Amino acid sequence: MNNQRKVEQNMPPMGRPGGGRAGGPMGARVNREKPKNVKKSLLRLLKYIGRSKLLIIALIAIMVAVTVSDLAGPALQGAAIDTIKIKNGAITVNFETMLEYLGVMAILFVFSAVMNFFQAIIAAKLSQNTVYMLRNDLFAKISKLPIKYTDTHKHGDIMSRMTNDVENVSNAISQSIASLISSVLTLVGAFSMMLYYGWVMALIACVTIPLTIFISGNLAKFMRKYFVRRQKLMGQLNGQVEEMVTSYKTVVAYGKEKKAVKDFSATSEEFKRCSISARVWGSIMGPCMNFLGNLQYVLIAVFGGYFVLNPVGFMRTLSIGNIQSMLQYSKKFTRPVNEIANQYSSILTALAGAERIFEIMDSADEVDDGKSEIRVEEIKGNIRFEKIDFSYEEGEPVLKSLDLWVKEGQKIAIVGATGSGKTTIVNLLTRFYELDGGVITIDGIDITEIPKSTLRRAIAIVLQDTVLFSDTIAANIKYGRLEATDEEMKRAAAHAKADEFIERLPEDYNTVLAESGSDLSAGQRQLLAIARAVLADPKILILDEATSSVDTRTEMHIQQAMVALMEKRTSLIIAHRLSTIRDADKIVVVKDGTIVEAGDHEELLALGGEYHKLYSNQFAGIAT
Repeated sequence: MNNQRKVEQNMPPMGRPGGGRAGGPMGARVNREKPKNVKKSLLRLLKYIGRSKLLIIALIAIMVAVTVSDLAGPALQGAAIDTIKIKNGAITVNFETMLEYLGVMAILFVFSAVMNFFQAIIAAKLSQNTVYMLRNDLFAKISKLPIKYTDTHKHGDIMSRMTNDVENVSNAISQSIASLISSVLTLVGAFSMMLYYGWVMALIACVTIPLTIFISGNLAKFMRKYFVRRQKLMGQLNGQVEEMVTSYKTVVAYGKEKKAVKDFSATSEEFKRCSISARVWGSIMGPCMNFLGNLQYVLIAVFGGYFVLNPVGFMRTLSIGNIQSMLQYSKKFTRPVNEIANQYSSILTALAGAERIFEIMDSADEVDDGKSEIRVEEIKGNIRFEKIDFSYEEGEPVLKSLDLWVKEGQKIAIVGATGSGKTTIVNLLTRFYELDGGVITIDGIDITEIPKSTLRRAIAIVLQDTVLFSDTIAANIKYGRLEATDEEMKRAAAHAKADEFIERLPEDYNTVLAESGSDLSAGQRQLLAIARAVLADPKILILDEATSSVDTRTEMHIQQAMVALMEKRTSLIIAHRLSTIRDADKIVVVKDGTIVEAGDHEELLALGGEYHKLYSNQFAGIAT
């Protein structure tokens, strides 16, 4: 289960469910990966945010209004304090002026509260718009990935990128985007006001900036590896859970529950340690920034007090109210840095998630360079494999100089021991994988010249492991041809002998299946897959152990239906149960990646070679 070597015996043929799940409950392994480029991921994320231009403009306009009202507060507060005068030892207060200042401050506070309410709404819309586009682009990208990608990547990890990582990006945008805009505006505004009150005091306020940059930069570099690692471990945990659920019967049947729990606990333990480290180091940033902010506050208070008591040159006009305003502006000057520091863990988590999302988006699309204008209805079904070489991993060939010619309408059976390369042949015909060498043609046209959409519409596949969706039985059958009528769909079901069990269900064709059709028997699932292939009305039919999960009586009915289905169609049948392919026009025997024998049933038995050995072993009760 852990072995990821793509040889025939464990390669999920033709994209069967189950590929790419190595490292699940039967033995999880943790792969370490270096952090990627934060700047690149941030810039790409900003491009997504930038698509919602109107929302950004509205958010900036509101944040400007909020920032201006906030920056006016300290100036009004200082002016209100300066209405208190000490003259000749007596305290005098200009209450009228003070009340005017306080009234304006109250209006600004109410205005700021209302604007913050609208800001929260716009930030939420901006966040959801961004992740909507990001999630759609990611899903669209996944639909274009080659089969090899899903075979070699854990499904749970891919799902984690679509769910957890996208959600982390959403949270960071909704919580941080307004703060970042506000921070820039507040920094500029607060520093400008400090310059207005006295450039010397402004310079004193800037003393802590180099320390802030140095500490935050080094902490960020150190912290980030934990956040990237945590996201990867989250994907692995999801992969193990997904595999445990889908493989539950196997785990229980072999009594491996404790091992599955132990393996999950090991990954979970590492996730816990990594999360603690990420949170601890992430929380250090806030206190460090708070300390530097308080240091700045003390410096302004000390030097401001000194200049008030000892007025010199350009600082002679500095008043107590001015000092109070400067102290407030110094707080506003450091607050943005503190806010970013306090949100740094969520920002890092979002960037780590964005990197993982962009990793999928940067993966190569499935190659489709077909330029031929041939239409599906024009395909006859003459197939030729010439000098085919292929390997899933370099240096481990699966097919070697394989030659095979299938004429239009022929029924060809492909047999051989497990791992001989049978399924790989049809994987290459459908271009789920690309050749290392040689050429495959259909009606004399190289399949690389035929657009994949045309090629695959001309081929119907019935897999050994049936793929069904959580939808109605009718919708699952119509998946073979979406525009088919209900009458055509029911005829296809009858043709496949599936109508008998369907009509016994409470809602017959409108019965909604559980996930992967788990509420049906394996044989019933295969009957639905066969009905889907019948409805597709293909030019080329591929049957990969299509009757392996049905009883002998049902198999006989299906074989009768298949005779009619395969009439005038080129058919490739992969079979271990040799009794099912005795009537094939030609049987080819694959061994070690090449065809060693070809002929009909009687001819091959008479040869006394590889086919004779397979046939004798099977009917002697020995599993091939």
